[in-house]
Amino acid sequence: MADIAQEKSPKTGHDVIQSYLRTLDASPGVYRMLDAQARVLYVGKARNLKARVSSYARPTGHTPRIARMISQTASMMFLTTRTETEALLLEQNLIKQLKPHFNVLLRDDKSFPNILVTKSHDFPMIKKHRGAKKEKGAYYGPFAGAGAVNRTLAQLQRVFLLRNCSDAMFESRTRPCLQYQIKRCTAPCVGHISKADYAVTVADAERYLSGRSTEIQAKLAAQMAEASESLEFEKAAALRDRIKALTQVQTNQGINPRTVEEADIVALHLENGQACVQVFFIRAGQNWGNRDFYPRVGADVEEAEVLEAFLGQFYDTKEPPRQVILSHPIENTDLMQEALSGKLGRKVQVIVPQRGEKAELVDGATRNARESLGRKMAETATQAKLLKGLAEAFDLDKPPARVEVYDNSHIQGTNAVGAMIVAGPEGLMKNSYRKFNIRGDDLTPGDDFGMMKEVLTRRFKRLLKEDPGRDQGLWPDLLLIDGGAGQVSAVASIMREMDVEDIPMVGVAKGVDRDHGKEEFHRIGQRPMALQRNDPVLYFIQRLRDEAHRFAIGTHRAKRAKSAIASPLDEVPGVGAARKRALLAHFGSAKAVSRANLSDLKAVDGVSEALAQKLYDFFHEKG
Repeated sequence: MADIAQEKSPKTGHDVIQSYLRTLDASPGVYRMLDAQARVLYVGKARNLKARVSSYARPTGHTPRIARMISQTASMMFLTTRTETEALLLEQNLIKQLKPHFNVLLRDDKSFPNILVTKSHDFPMIKKHRGAKKEKGAYYGPFAGAGAVNRTLAQLQRVFLLRNCSDAMFESRTRPCLQYQIKRCTAPCVGHISKADYAVTVADAERYLSGRSTEIQAKLAAQMAEASESLEFEKAAALRDRIKALTQVQTNQGINPRTVEEADIVALHLENGQACVQVFFIRAGQNWGNRDFYPRVGADVEEAEVLEAFLGQFYDTKEPPRQVILSHPIENTDLMQEALSGKLGRKVQVIVPQRGEKAELVDGATRNARESLGRKMAETATQAKLLKGLAEAFDLDKPPARVEVYDNSHIQGTNAVGAMIVAGPEGLMKNSYRKFNIRGDDLTPGDDFGMMKEVLTRRFKRLLKEDPGRDQGLWPDLLLIDGGAGQVSAVASIMREMDVEDIPMVGVAKGVDRDHGKEEFHRIGQRPMALQRNDPVLYFIQRLRDEAHRFAIGTHRAKRAKSAIASPLDEVPGVGAARKRALLAHFGSAKAVSRANLSDLKAVDGVSEALAQKLYDFFHEKG
């Protein structure tokens, strides 16, 4: 690659763009358009950089969006690539990284969950997995969301009776757990099923997840008939229940395609400058759920541009299926196919069907996209009214685009956490939620003022580092703090110290009798105020405060649960999962390990003399 740059001109517009043409040739590459403050306005790719840039140099023939972009362009940057496909991949990487104002941007880009059948244990478990596929096992997915995975897992437990407990729990069992009692597990932990028979069940589960469900149903039906003939009615009834559970899985999935084995159905609906992309996941001939996305688009973008940008950003961190079935054609189908095929390691087709079952699937996804966007636009209109009311209630210059709400949670100062939720014109912005583990060693247990000061200090330090110019949309337009005059005073002192006191901040106190509807609102230098009990803005603030409280409580409970199950063995360097299992199996508990003498530690399988000495020294030096 070759990087070409030129001195910035104070001018903007067509003349600036024209001045770059003499430095360009017909190479493929990526270009960036920057404004007078060197902020990236747009990132684009080109098969021929000179031809693409010359199109911007023309004074007429542009859409209003492109004309605005050209008028703001003060400089350009270029990066040539070896191939057009490389340019496509680089373009989408830069868009995700730089978030230029005039590009289509996929805002919600979470990973999708899978079902994992582990392979690192004699008795594999079945569980939900999200993130990098580092654990040894067979992965099935993606599923559209946690709900789709959890429903499928619950039914699969009833059909295949595979364990879902952790390896540590498995090793420590001396009698069957509740899962066995309610016929969701075969209790391999206490030897109620042989390794060979359990392996057969695992193979059946994997066959089902690979799309061979009719084969499994026929096998279970034959076993049920055989049990009935042998007068083993209890066994026959259990098999009948498993067949019913299997049927229930298929019912939950809705209509499964007949001719599509592995594909993503990607449908777009554009309306009034907003877009919804609906993605249906088809794997192993089964519908594994759908998810809607709302990419940021301009008023005059076309379907081809939105879909191509969406595909490039969506599959940047995800494995594509063998077929991507679209509602509208894209401009560079050949490049997209080549890029996705390179990522998957085998051929990927990108198609726009005109008839048949695939066209019917696209029609269904498009209908979902249209309905989802209609609901979203209605919610956004309501949200805009509430934010306007918030601005009027607290004398803000304009409706806030980003409201941050803070709360703390602890029990007598233990496992203390701070929580931040965010709301904006489109509702709750859950991708922006943050949790803060309270670290202050000098805090008195239960010191809410001190905890809030720590949270806000850390928050503003991060903002000053990440967005010092306040031009990336990361800074709040309004802070809502759970508390009264004392909390507001504590936060205000932090804001003064960090020179950010220009951000409006309101404390929400419970008011008389700590009753919903009697909240008091505190601001620096002003008397406490209240809103009418039936004011929609009051209900809105209550919902925001309740959401912050829910998030804080959930974070606190997760931290408390984690500390409750933490083992002293976790802190010993050199003791991994396998050695931990061996020690627990030998001694029965971490407490017994900590009290063991050196000779007993050496007697454990897999524990060397050096590790035994390390364990002994660790626990006895601590004592």
